[in-house]
Formats: sequence, structure tokens, C-alpha cells
Amino acid sequence: MLPSLRSAMSIITLTTDMGLRDHYVATVKGAIWTQYPEARIVDISHGIKPFDSAQAAFVLRQAYPEFPRGTIHIIGVNPEADGQTPHLVVRHDGHYFIGADNGIFSLLFEGMPHEAFELTMKLDNDHAAFPTRSVFVKAACHLARGGTVDVIGRKVVRVKELIGFKPAVDPTSIRGKVVYIDSYGNLVTNVRKQLFDDVCKGRSFRIGFGHRADDILNLHGSYGDVPQGERVAFFNATGLLEIAVNKGVEGFGGGAARLFGVHQEDTVRIEFGERSRN
Repeated sequence: MLPSLRSAMSIITLTTDMGLRDHYVATVKGAIWTQYPEARIVDISHGIKPFDSAQAAFVLRQAYPEFPRGTIHIIGVNPEADGQTPHLVVRHDGHYFIGADNGIFSLLFEGMPHEAFELTMKLDNDHAAFPTRSVFVKAACHLARGGTVDVIGRKVVRVKELIGFKPAVDPTSIRGKVVYIDSYGNLVTNVRKQLFDDVCKGRSFRIGFGHRADDILNLHGSYGDVPQGERVAFFNATGLLEIAVNKGVEGFGGGAARLFGVHQEDTVRIEFGERSRN
């Protein structure tokens, strides 16, 4: 049985760049449980690169669709507000997202969010020092208790936009980039399967991301389709081209990022040739 909207609204997720070494994450969780003891807190990630809104958007974008409608997502990356960067509650696809209007919401969804509200609720005097705890938690707990967003905010027409990098395409190539490197060293690109299929049309191809000797000439279904230690390319569960080394983690020869010297934002080029004769 699917959870009811009311029970889903007791789920509060956290996506931050705070790490787990310090007390910050525990402080946020303690504040949530103090204000709303029934909250179910889910950690999406606290390993976001500091102040990297694009990485935070990528990680949350992959995760949030798996949660039930009514889930509340706190984004504790670049959370500070100023005259040009208000704090917002965004409602999209039946979910609530709370964060600073620094451009992250334009990267989270295809197109603009369905609704956005600038937070106007009364805050404690120390709210500017730690807004994830003092502002976002207060808003999240209000929503989790069943409160309406118009009580704590006023509707705004637009959110700030950041232009996400889209692959460059011509008849013979796609030029994308590495948008995320996971803890295994796997390289996730911004090349979607639909785009690849539209340009490829059954032709042979080369996937290049470093030295030409490391190019990949075939796609597989998953990591285990090649022997341990071999490089592999496939479209992952979210439809993005991923480059990896099977079992290629520390202690097993290293992941793709370290083995091939590839970093986030590096270019991945797919060159298309004639239709394969194999």
C-alpha cells in the first residue's frame, strides 16, 4: 500500500555539503526532532563538494523521484540569503524543496518548478549564522505538521536560473562532460540515452575521455558485463552515460576517475563513424 500524503509529509530529506566529521548534521537533525518528533529523516548526501550547487542538484535530482509525494527536501548547500538571494520553498511534482534561491532550483528539474514561495516567517535572531538549522528546519517542520506554504511564504513568479551545460551535438559527434564522480570512481556524464540514440542511428562510435588508447567502442548493460578490471560504458538507471571499471575501487586497482586521470567537468567526446560491419 502506498503511504498517504500525510505520512509522506513526515519524511524530511537532507542534502548538504557539511560532511560527517563535524557536529553540523547532528545539530540539524536534533532541531528537526525538537520541533517535530514524528519526523522521519533521510540522509541523501552530506558529501557534496563545498558550495557546489550543481553537484547538489545532480544528486538530489537522481534521488527525489523515488520518494513518495509530499516528501520535504532540505538543501543545505549555499544556504545563505541576501537581498538578491531569498530563501524559498518550491513545490514540484508533489514534493517540497527548501533552500536558497541561488540557481539550484533551475538545475533540479526539467524547466521551471511548478510553484515557488519566498519565506516570510518570523525567525530567531541567529538565523543568518546557520540558516539550514534555523530557517529551513523551521519551514520543513511547519510543512511536515500539515501547515500550508502560504502561511510561511509569499508566492514568487520566477526562480533564479543557472544555465546548465548541455552536450554539444553535430552530425558526427556528441561532446558532453563528467557531471559527477561517485565514491567508486565511476564517471557519470550528462549524455542521455535518447540523445545518443538520436545521433548514433546504428553507426559505430568511439567514447573518448582521456588517452585515445582508453577509448571505448561498445556499450554494455552493466559493470559485470566485462571482466574485473576492464573499462566499461553503459547507460545507468537514470539514463545517463556512465564510464566505469568493473570492481575498480581502491584495493582493486582504482576506479575509472583515478585510473584515467579524469575529473568532474572534464570533456567526454563520442565520435560516430560508418555503420558497423561486425
